[in-house]
Amino acid sequence: MNSDAMSIVVKVVLMSGSFVDIDVAVACSIDELRVEAQRRLGVRRGKLLMSGRRLDGATIVAEAGLKSGDVLALHRDPLSLASTVYAFAAVLADGSVVAWGDTAHGGNSAPVRARLKNVQQVQATGSAFAAILADGSVVTWGNPACGGDSSAVQEQLKNVQRIEAGFHAFVAILKTGSVVTWGEPAFGGDSTDEQQKLHNVQQVSCTGYAFAAILENGSVVTWGHPSHGGDSSAVQHLLKNVQQIKGTLSSFAAVLADGSVIQWPPSACGATAVPAPVTNVQTLEAGFHSFAAILADGKLVTWHHDPWAELGITVLPFQDVRQVQASDTAFAALLADGTVVSWGDADCGGNCEAVQGHLKHVQSLTSSGGAFAALIEDGTVVTWGDPSRGGNCSSVQEQLRNVRCIDANGYAFAATVQNGPIESVVTWGNAFYGGDSTCVQAQLRS
Repeated sequence: MNSDAMSIVVKVVLMSGSFVDIDVAVACSIDELRVEAQRRLGVRRGKLLMSGRRLDGATIVAEAGLKSGDVLALHRDPLSLASTVYAFAAVLADGSVVAWGDTAHGGNSAPVRARLKNVQQVQATGSAFAAILADGSVVTWGNPACGGDSSAVQEQLKNVQRIEAGFHAFVAILKTGSVVTWGEPAFGGDSTDEQQKLHNVQQVSCTGYAFAAILENGSVVTWGHPSHGGDSSAVQHLLKNVQQIKGTLSSFAAVLADGSVIQWPPSACGATAVPAPVTNVQTLEAGFHSFAAILADGKLVTWHHDPWAELGITVLPFQDVRQVQASDTAFAALLADGTVVSWGDADCGGNCEAVQGHLKHVQSLTSSGGAFAALIEDGTVVTWGDPSRGGNCSSVQEQLRNVRCIDANGYAFAATVQNGPIESVVTWGNAFYGGDSTCVQAQLRS
């Protein structure tokens, strides 16, 4: 590595304690030093830190102020994944991004690759991605109509703390607690009429076509398509001390501090307060057309758009529910004993009988639009549901060992596998929509 007479020797250390001494020319860049350290330590991409401060990869060693004897840490953040309905994006340890899947819906980040550096978080609408960089700015790509083009608000996207997304639009929450929106105007991309109210925003939720923001005082502001939850005027007097909100394609449900639930748009009869037995709600989840709630006693209840209709609410015969996941038209629940139950449309994962014997010691559940994946305590994976949407992982079963976490889009799954210090990604499901990651495997493993 020392191609220049002027050089220094630095020690690069991993968290595991492994280290290497590198003789580096002061004319080399920090990135060149990092790559050499990774090669000699046998690890994938990371970032170099000195005294807890990240070193800019483009900086020359001499300009970074390094001297012989300095100790640098090679820090490797866990690989993280995000997904549109049709594609995946992985944030690598060095802050760069790799995308794959349907190129029209976010699967190609090449047009903005040069700007995707020091990425902190990636969020997705149905067909576009948005990445927050370390300096608080934002880079977008994918379907322009669904937020892939943020040029109209680019100057406002500064000091961004986090980004939330609906199917058609993005919401950026700034350090000040205000928000910036973009994407399809009618479906939440235009919040102009509500901007004066959107301050001290704590949480943002969405239906398929509208947004709801919980403010610091527990009140709620909504915008987007009026008949899909964007108009909350009929329930504003009830939306006090709101703790959480979930949305189906066309309805919102809000859990209040007392565990009761308010739903809007109102039913045909004008009702908004969801009746008993939906009380003492602790956790709320939503599918395309239904809600499911875990109650304080561990029981599970579910209802469709109209819980006020006869037989509108179902109390399911399950106890001690720990997690609920939804596909498009089915639900699955993880129980306290590590077993799993499912219900709803069998074609979308509502029947897990075929794999019930394998669903033991389950740690977590993940869902695509039509299937479920269970991460087992021993790091293996069990799937069920629509095979074309990831319900059959037999083609990659042998690779699904030491799985750390599972992500999904509408049609495929992606599992992060941890073998010692090396992370890799295993994908299955619809090949065109991200189930086949062959074209980016070299980057994902680098």
